[in-house]
Order: sequence, then structure tokens, then C-alpha cells
Amino acid sequence: MIRQYNLYQIDSFTKEKFTGNPAGVITNADGLTDYEMQKIARELNNSETAFIFSSNSNEYDAHIRFFTPTNEVPICGHATIAAHYARAVENGLDTSRVYHKTGAGILPVDIIKENEDYKIVMTQGKIEFGTTIDGSNKKELLSALNITNNDLMENYEVQIVSTGHSKVMIGIKSIDTLNTLKPDYDALSRLSKIIKCNGYYVFTINSQDSDILIHGRMFAPAIGINEDPVTGNANGPLGAYLVHHNLVKHNNSLFRFKAKQGEAIKRPGIIEVEVKIEDKEPVEVKVSGNAVIIFKSQLLLND
Repeated sequence: MIRQYNLYQIDSFTKEKFTGNPAGVITNADGLTDYEMQKIARELNNSETAFIFSSNSNEYDAHIRFFTPTNEVPICGHATIAAHYARAVENGLDTSRVYHKTGAGILPVDIIKENEDYKIVMTQGKIEFGTTIDGSNKKELLSALNITNNDLMENYEVQIVSTGHSKVMIGIKSIDTLNTLKPDYDALSRLSKIIKCNGYYVFTINSQDSDILIHGRMFAPAIGINEDPVTGNANGPLGAYLVHHNLVKHNNSLFRFKAKQGEAIKRPGIIEVEVKIEDKEPVEVKVSGNAVIIFKSQLLLND
């Protein structure tokens, strides 16, 4: 018997093909095994591939699993945008809120239909502030990134932050330094085992564009992603971090900004981030973006 799956390649956080962050999506993943999903993710070789399973519960509309070429991960921003974009296109959805079950819990996703196209808004998971990286671990990190203490922004702690999939926040002064970083990926992978965090988000607030607050680059070699072009699960926690450490001005209810990422590897994309604030602390993070289908195909598997 031959099983047939709907396979998409979708660029997220962009409307221009071959930019932004590419994700694989299978919209009818029922029946795939863990082994098959990992093989498919490896074959497509995007930073993540999303597999949409039908729901067997009233609590959510779809169950989505995310695989890098080497590992399953709990959640992924750009692949969430891609998965729900494909699902909206396939089902002709109107503006609506759906719930998806992920490794970071059951979370809402808002589908916004505009100009016969879709924008996807992802509510991220629980905000968690983790370890501050200092001492010998900080020394190893700076060495692995080939930067020094002088490159770091003052009053910006190097800290692990999560909204479902943790990242190390590393604020640096110069966009030129950011765009010329050449990390030692093996050293970053080794450090990941020690600090129990796979992703490193290096960002700067030295913005050249009036409406872009953040420029960043994200490295996660420990899970097979040397550099991720445009990362929802880096810019979302960054928003929480900026509010928590009182590094940005806001009206004590909402902080919004745009981040541009992927420029250094010629896959630029833009993420919109919204942080809900109560008592001067971040309580909820949303990231939103556009997407564009690169191709749709059929994947045929023999039983």
C-alpha cells in the first residue's frame, strides 16, 4: 500500500520567495512514525519541518510536531507560521483563532486573512528566565563567538530565556560585528551540553532602519542548525527579556517591535513581536509574520 502525504516548502517571515526562513510542512501527517518524520526532516534539511496531525481532543484543532535534521524540538516559531499558513491555504480558512498542541503545551494561533492572503500570529509558551551565563562559561561563549567583553552591550546580562524553547540572549554593540561573526560551532555545541541550552541569539539595538528595533543572528549547532535565518523562538523571548530587565520604554501594558534577521546569510526576514505586560513584567509573548509557498508536492511512502 502506498501512503500519500501533502508536502510543502514554505518561507516564513517574508513575502519574497527564497528569503526568510524555510520550513518543510506535512499537512496530513497521520500514520507517520517518529523514525519517518526524522528521516523526512533530514531529507528536506531545513532547520525545522512541521508535521500536522489531526486532533483527537476538543481542546485543540491540530497536533503539530517539529523536527530539525537531527532532533525533535518542542516548538518552532517559523515552522509554526509555515504550518498554519499551509493549513489555512489548504482549508480556505477565514480570520479565526485555532489551538494547536505542541511540545510547549496547547497554544492559540490567530489566522488573519488579509488581501486574499494570510498573516499568522503565534502565541508563545510560558516565559521563563533561566541562568545568567558568567564566569568560565561566559568566557567560553565569547571565545566561541570570537568576540570580547568590550563587544557586549553594558547592562545586558547574557541570560537563558525561554517561551517554549530556550535561547541564550547576547546583546552586542555593533551591527558590523554582528554581520561579520564567524562562530566556532563545535565550541558552541560543547557549551550547549554544559549550560543545557542549544540556541544562541546574538542581537544588537543599533538599528539602521527607523521601524526595525532589533537585528540578530541565531546559532544552534548542537541540534544541527549552524545558523537559523529568522527565529520566532529567539525574538519572542528577547521581547520578554527587554521588558523584564527594563531595557526598553513601554506603556506598562504592551511592548511591540520588529526584528530583522538573516541578513548576514542573505535570507532576510522580519518578525513582529508583541509583549503583554502586567505590573512591569512580561506575561505573554506573540510573534507574527507572513509566509510564501515555494512548492507543494506529494510524498509517497510504501508500507
